[in-house]
Amino acid sequence: MTVAANTLAVNLLDPHSLLSSFGALGIFLILVAETGLLIGIVLPGDSLLFTAGLLCTTTGSHTLHMSLPTVLLAAAGGAVVGAQIGYLLGQRAGAPLVNRPGQPRVQAAFARGKQALDRYGPARAIVLARFIPLVRTVINPLVGAIGVAPSTFLAAQVAGGLIWALGVTLAGYALGSRIPSIDTYLLPIIAVIIVLSLIPVALELRRHRREP
Repeated sequence: MTVAANTLAVNLLDPHSLLSSFGALGIFLILVAETGLLIGIVLPGDSLLFTAGLLCTTTGSHTLHMSLPTVLLAAAGGAVVGAQIGYLLGQRAGAPLVNRPGQPRVQAAFARGKQALDRYGPARAIVLARFIPLVRTVINPLVGAIGVAPSTFLAAQVAGGLIWALGVTLAGYALGSRIPSIDTYLLPIIAVIIVLSLIPVALELRRHRREP
């Protein structure tokens, strides 16, 4: 009864709520959704990973503590598996998946993904897109739909996924390790992380609205 209530009460946009409810499994599932399914376009990948890294350094008895090896494994698995699912969806759905005039936010993200592909080429664009909110959600279905070679995609998405997922998690762990009694400041730090992670999304939406 209590577990069911906690599950229903979870806030999908709050990394601490997700981690408290689902632990490392939540990291895996959220990253799969964010990097492989277009429904994950609003999910907090960056803030979730950074917060998980912070929580691997907590020591208080009333504070959530996570295992760093388990978190890293879940982060790497979710990033790689999610991207591969997105690519396969793009391969099967093709152009109808990419062309979504009725969903301007998704359409804008696809447009940015196409710009990155044209500018950097498939391999570099796939790696760089991991660090751009919204774009990392659509880049995998996009390259699947336009027919990027499976071997090129696999190598690039694994490299980019590991650098992003492990790098952001370890950045959170490094910060937590350097701040004594991180438990005391945990909630304010998480609030700042959430705000910072939403800034690129807000800027992208503002830019899209200004375009004719």
